[in-house]
Amino acid sequence: MLDFRIHTFLCVCRHMNYTKAAAELHITQPAVSQHIRYLENEYHAKLFDYTGKHLILTQAGHILLDAAATIRHDDLILKEKLQELRRSTKIVSFGATHTIGEFMIVDKLAQYLRENQEVLLRLEIADTEQLLQEINDGKIDFAIVEGFFEQKQYETMLFSKEPLIAVCGPEFDVPDEVELTDLLLKRLCVRERGSGSRDLLERTLAEYSLSLEDFPYRAEIGSPQTIKALVHCNAGFSFSYEKSVRDELAAGTLRKIHIRNFTAEHSFTFLWRKGSMYGNTFRGMFEALKD
Repeated sequence: MLDFRIHTFLCVCRHMNYTKAAAELHITQPAVSQHIRYLENEYHAKLFDYTGKHLILTQAGHILLDAAATIRHDDLILKEKLQELRRSTKIVSFGATHTIGEFMIVDKLAQYLRENQEVLLRLEIADTEQLLQEINDGKIDFAIVEGFFEQKQYETMLFSKEPLIAVCGPEFDVPDEVELTDLLLKRLCVRERGSGSRDLLERTLAEYSLSLEDFPYRAEIGSPQTIKALVHCNAGFSFSYEKSVRDELAAGTLRKIHIRNFTAEHSFTFLWRKGSMYGNTFRGMFEALKD
């Protein structure tokens, strides 16, 4: 059970504001200050400081935040496990980015559910940044993500490496083999700003001295399924993970565009809070979901 003053500390960290933390916790601001002073006395370290009028964490505050977030995370899992004893169920709560959750793990997840009838599954589909926050907040236990993130707070395992290819509809006006620059004046269907797959695409294009701004005709869309549907209707082309479009390529409803001298491969990462006492449980889920 987490000390109530640690809950106060975590709340202040979320808001970086004593008044807002007090409002969320339904206590007075002096009570918040008292809780933080108690922790500073307990750990013999200053946890917060001010830069001008802005509250910031000290180095000691960052260390306590990492430890407290993991303890809270494990505390929530412990409560779920105790509930499992009463319900004769096993709760599996995790997150995945859109491409991974909607395409990459469906077959293995279905197999896992068939083999484990007692499982109560909670799967959150969101972008990498949101999933990391939900792990930190204890809302999910682990996640499978794409894109770049600060890894020092998490235990990570390479889930897979996936080739990124260009695809279009069967009648889209582009030959089967092109130079990358031949596509600049074609409509590119791409994910919205902030998505992991878009970030990876932007980094890949930068390796070829290009950016999304070099594609003036773009459609920015928040759903991989919608992008796939539009591309199928010859409304543009997209860069997609090969595994996510393999059925459509086999059926001929999408067509691969071979780009000369262009290769791209991105990593998917399985992760959880560093230091969690449930690491072995998460490694077991890694093995269950990995191809």
